[in-house]
Amino acid sequence: MFRRTFWFTAGAAAGVWATTKVNRKLRRLTPESLAAQAANKAIDAGHRLKEFALDVRDGMAQREAELGEVLGLNHGPDTELPPQRRIAAIGDHERPGSDKQIKYIENTTYTYNRNEDH
Repeated sequence: MFRRTFWFTAGAAAGVWATTKVNRKLRRLTPESLAAQAANKAIDAGHRLKEFALDVRDGMAQREAELGEVLGLNHGPDTELPPQRRIAAIGDHERPGSDKQIKYIENTTYTYNRNEDH
């Protein structure tokens, strides 16, 4: 009699355990649960992406500082002006009392007509 009671109790416990396990799996596969899991994973991926972007930004700033130091760009601006972009074609403006406008020749081959097809 005790043998039958033992096996009946063991079978009932196994049935309860299996039913509980199946119900948990079913609850995890409902659309609401799947949506919540996907949202949590998306948030985690966003945090990892933000950390990566911040690491890249820090690395870029560090490398830029290293390059600036090596190339001597961190010493401040030069007081010397850049060279002229236009060359004076006619020197009448240099004479005192001259009323003529200065004429320039462009020192570039760039065209300002953006509608050209070639």
